[in-house]
Amino acid sequence: MSPSDVDDLVSRARDAEPRAVARLISLVEDASPQLRSVAAALAPYSGRARVIGLTGPPGVGKSTSTSALVTSLRRQGKRVGVLAVDPSSPFSGGALLGDRIRMQEHATDRGVFIRSMATRGHLGGLSWATPQALRVLDAAGFDVVLIETVGVGQSEVDVVSLADTTVVLLAPGMGDGIQAAKAGILEIADLFVVNKADRDGAEATVRDLKNMVAMARRGVGGTSWRQPIVRTIASEMDGVEEVVAALDKHHDWLTSYGELEQRRDRRARAEVEAIALESVRASFAGPGEDVLADLAKRVASGELDPYAAADRLVAGISRP
Repeated sequence: MSPSDVDDLVSRARDAEPRAVARLISLVEDASPQLRSVAAALAPYSGRARVIGLTGPPGVGKSTSTSALVTSLRRQGKRVGVLAVDPSSPFSGGALLGDRIRMQEHATDRGVFIRSMATRGHLGGLSWATPQALRVLDAAGFDVVLIETVGVGQSEVDVVSLADTTVVLLAPGMGDGIQAAKAGILEIADLFVVNKADRDGAEATVRDLKNMVAMARRGVGGTSWRQPIVRTIASEMDGVEEVVAALDKHHDWLTSYGELEQRRDRRARAEVEAIALESVRASFAGPGEDVLADLAKRVASGELDPYAAADRLVAGISRP
């Protein structure tokens, strides 16, 4: 693919052509040799989309809630991108669930783009390629990007590194209050949504959340954000408008206190670090792999300590 082909692909993606957007994300997932050219072409158009992460234990209705949010945002005239991060197939490495069946009602809407991405074994519930895919959707002109993560319990806090606003979904009757405390999601949530609020135990779940949030707030004052708790029945669109209103309120707070810029700076820093680390790993291939193997043997035999071996490895790959 020539530089002119990359520019043409980016141009078509910015004109809301779904196939061009899909092609760019495929280049990202496949770690294409053209990825650097793609990133350079996208850079001038990035930094405009609102990024909302949705996370929570399996069975709370994340896909249904995501679909309901898409419907509500589209009613406001916003273009919406969805990155649904699925568990990887142990055979192909691809997403097991594919494009979410519950979101197929949006399939013919050119203002919506949905892509399932495999975690490829990444423990945090997010694919390593997710930040670059997010950049594609941002540059393609989507107003809001929703990142729905796979339910992997305590490892799911990774979503906070990508999102401007993190929504944690819970449901009654699943012991979610205790699990929330264990998983550390009280710390990452900007908004709690108790879905399936028509079920028995919903009020108890809300009460437990309020108590835990109140305890976490002790000693915190000033301009700190107070996490709202919203009840929904996403399958019936009940409470979804309230969620969107809470998201807008949080975005206003982020902007007012400079937190939005700080979060995006941290996101960019993490992205740059990940790319740099991947480059270092790639340098182990070929001759570097032989050096690493030799150093490993010397450590195993007690001839070298692992820190000295690591220093030699780094020194070797950093020479021009």
